[in-house]
Amino acid sequence: MTMPEIHGTCVPQFEGVRAALRENFAKDDELGAAVAVYWRGQPVVDLWAGHQDAARKKAWERDTLICQMSVAKAVSAFCVHILADRGLVDLDAPIARYWPEFAAEGKQAVTIAWALCHLSSVPVADAAPRGSIFDWGVMTRAIAAQKPLWPPGTTPCYHTATQGFILGEIVRRVTGLTIGAFLRQEVAVPLGLDYHIGLTPGEEARCASMIPSAGNVLSAAQAGKLSDLLTRGWAQLPLNEDFNSHRWRAGEVPSASGHGTARSIARLYALLAAGGELDGVRLVRRETLERAWQQQWQGKDLMSGLTFRIALGFYLNCPPDRPMGSSPRAFGHSGAGGAQSFGDPDNQLAFCYAPNRMHSGFDIGPRATRLIEALYRCL
Repeated sequence: MTMPEIHGTCVPQFEGVRAALRENFAKDDELGAAVAVYWRGQPVVDLWAGHQDAARKKAWERDTLICQMSVAKAVSAFCVHILADRGLVDLDAPIARYWPEFAAEGKQAVTIAWALCHLSSVPVADAAPRGSIFDWGVMTRAIAAQKPLWPPGTTPCYHTATQGFILGEIVRRVTGLTIGAFLRQEVAVPLGLDYHIGLTPGEEARCASMIPSAGNVLSAAQAGKLSDLLTRGWAQLPLNEDFNSHRWRAGEVPSASGHGTARSIARLYALLAAGGELDGVRLVRRETLERAWQQQWQGKDLMSGLTFRIALGFYLNCPPDRPMGSSPRAFGHSGAGGAQSFGDPDNQLAFCYAPNRMHSGFDIGPRATRLIEALYRCL
């Protein structure tokens, strides 16, 4: 295979990131990808290369959008933190204060904070049938009716699909907007981000194709090859969904269907790492983010079997399972298949890597790892 040309910009100090991206293509069968870095509030890496499609007929462009899977969870969580910053929700209040039906089956004391840190004990929505993940009403009614799998607040378990619907329904009940509309209006437009949950036809036309692997988390869950819990967690995903359908791109699945550029997510994390303001745009107060980054638990996650440090809607740096550089205060989110994003307030860094060939396994994979390690060698 001919080595693809790497496009974009990279300041000299961070040329090691360009070299690492080139190595991803040479050693790890990269197909198409983008990587972006902000440092001290300024963009220092904005690179893309390769192809949007498996046939290598369509080049990756500057404005190519790609699904970054669970990177969307942190973005959805940030929307809830904006509501908290404005005094519209109390993170310590029961979800049922804003969504009364959620109180069913003993969930009346489950707080928004527990939902943000995967302690709400409803990682499944058993009453929603196969294929219903694109039906907001069916999903949220099933989550509201779900009996907790354990006493709420007691068991760390990654809510792989349900978390986004829980957070999105809180946003909808409080604002009257879907989470995709809220994100577009209150985050993407003010900050100039090309990242969305629910694409317009024009945005769909700019999407690269996801290339699933048999061993990536979502494909394995579809095939029922993983634990019963993870298979149940994605039981509403159509068996034939390849993450390139119109329903996946245009629908709102806020746990996983966010699409955007790497530069946009890096820019969002640059704002977060700087305390809520970037280029004169303030979206939240620093105090709101300081709470968002507070560790809620550390240990083995029941869903994946990995060891995590979890804050309110974000992973915290936790090598080897969720590495994010040198700072223990680094916070972010990965996505099934290899996407990785984080902010590092100590080093004033923000990073996003977004590929279309999906990595197999629960870890972040060798391509993201190589880029992150190269980034910190540049400091």
